[in-house]
Amino acid sequence: MPDPSDAPAGEDLIAVGADLEPGTLLAAYRAGLFPMPVDPGQRRSKMAWFSPDPRGIIPLDGLHVSRSLRRSMRRFEVRMDTQFAEVVRACGDPTRPGRWITAPIVDAYTTLFDLGWGHSVEVYDDGELVGGLYGLRIERFFAGEAMFHTATDASKTALVALVDWLKDTGAELLDVQWVTDHLATMGAVPIPRRDYLTRLHSAVQPRNSEPPLRQAH
Repeated sequence: MPDPSDAPAGEDLIAVGADLEPGTLLAAYRAGLFPMPVDPGQRRSKMAWFSPDPRGIIPLDGLHVSRSLRRSMRRFEVRMDTQFAEVVRACGDPTRPGRWITAPIVDAYTTLFDLGWGHSVEVYDDGELVGGLYGLRIERFFAGEAMFHTATDASKTALVALVDWLKDTGAELLDVQWVTDHLATMGAVPIPRRDYLTRLHSAVQPRNSEPPLRQAH
């Protein structure tokens, strides 16, 4: 697995190739990398591995939740890890602009979920899935992969629920890859890659006293 710290400053793309087996993905995240396909619409799209510089994170004590969002959240029901594959597929809706979640991505992350590494937050309105997000957790590190919504504030509600869970379970680092305008309104900030890697390497170190967060299916 290539070392992102060896990459030139400001260079996000680190490598191209490799598979999406669980061991490969977990090693990549521990090293500060995540996959996205190159030309996802092509039949033989290759997998690229990114480590953005700067890297987007949301400080767990710095989440921005407006009064209007708190009011909006009251109408939703939030669950966790009940419809992981459905959330991933919704995030990969082919009608969404910039779609990059392909069938191999869905399969790979669903396998991680089955093994106990993947997690999803689901948001319901009157029993209908209207928003959510997914990612994976390694010790005190959570890699947020994607989110979706079909109702106003549903994805923001999922993010608030995720941060609450991470804080309650002793997490230290929430990675959001790049800072988008949407995430910036919620408190996402960019930090230099070297600082991110330092925080990451600390957060993924095991603590033997920690119980498993969820049993594998």
